[in-house]
Amino acid sequence: MTKRTIWLHPEGSAVQIVDQRSLPHELSIATLRTSDEAAAAISEMWVRGAPLIGATAAYGFWLGTLEALGQKDSKAWLEACAARLLATRPTAVNLQWAISQQMDICRELAFEPKACQQACLANAQAIVEEDVAHCKAIGGHGLALIEAIYRKTGKAVQILTHCNAGRMACIEWGTATSPIYQAHAAGIPVHVWVDETRPRNQGARITAWELAEAGIPHTVIADNTGGHLMQHGMVDICLVGSDRTTALGDVANKIGTYLKALAAHDNDVPFYVALPSSSIDFSLQDGLKEIPIEKRGAGELSHIQGWSEEHAEILSVRLTPEHSPAVNYGFDVTPARLVTGLITERGICRAEREAIREMFPDLSAGA
Repeated sequence: MTKRTIWLHPEGSAVQIVDQRSLPHELSIATLRTSDEAAAAISEMWVRGAPLIGATAAYGFWLGTLEALGQKDSKAWLEACAARLLATRPTAVNLQWAISQQMDICRELAFEPKACQQACLANAQAIVEEDVAHCKAIGGHGLALIEAIYRKTGKAVQILTHCNAGRMACIEWGTATSPIYQAHAAGIPVHVWVDETRPRNQGARITAWELAEAGIPHTVIADNTGGHLMQHGMVDICLVGSDRTTALGDVANKIGTYLKALAAHDNDVPFYVALPSSSIDFSLQDGLKEIPIEKRGAGELSHIQGWSEEHAEILSVRLTPEHSPAVNYGFDVTPARLVTGLITERGICRAEREAIREMFPDLSAGA
């Protein structure tokens, strides 16, 4: 099993990724050699998860600097490259954050291709290493929450997740799973309720696969089971990730997160969001009004993929009537009032403007 989700190809002019479309049935490695291939990997969800999208975009832009060497107008080429990458997924702010960094570097270097190439590669690698460090730190802070529950109950801590906010959504560790990995390593008994996360089933496919690889006890549940479990005292804490969090603490995450937060609020179950600061959009205030919500293809909803034991391959089958229309919103927004706290690389804070500012005074100026 590969340790990371993205890395520089040994030949030095390409990037390799785990192609998540085939998980959990096959572990496939894909090679990205052009900026267009990087854009396709993001938009077609070969890679997914806000931190990994950002890292892939940063590497994709670097591939664009290699392509710029043969262009008459390198500035125009790189601006077009940035636009193509930015258009791939609108909700995850890490994409915008990473491309903005790369473009700022190129402006400082007057878009000179060779200089941009070296600097953008170094920055992409720095983004990767920073995410690893941030996710490990998130795990350390979240571990304290799990430890406190275990000290109080003396029983295995029951954790509910949504979607995949694990290492496959990041580089290593993950965000919401990092505290779980660290609790397991510390000998604290945990059990994870993994909801399937329709329509792409990132929970059932990827989170369950990750936890199984790590030897962590878990049970896959239907999306609509979480509320029932909470009503019957079977969930101690909810841990989810974030694709974009506003300066006021509103959280955009995979569709269905809001419903989990409502159920947690109604049953007095703590609901925590684990995220690096790169997923906080300090320029936005009202998540419901300002966060762009991606609408994906109806085929993700009308069809489902799975492993055919009869044919020994991954097959796609239709779930819905052929002529029934479908709409596929990729994300929803959980208002800050439903969030118990934000677990970041610098610690845990309330999902409120002043608390976020106090945690990130250097990043939130003007927010």
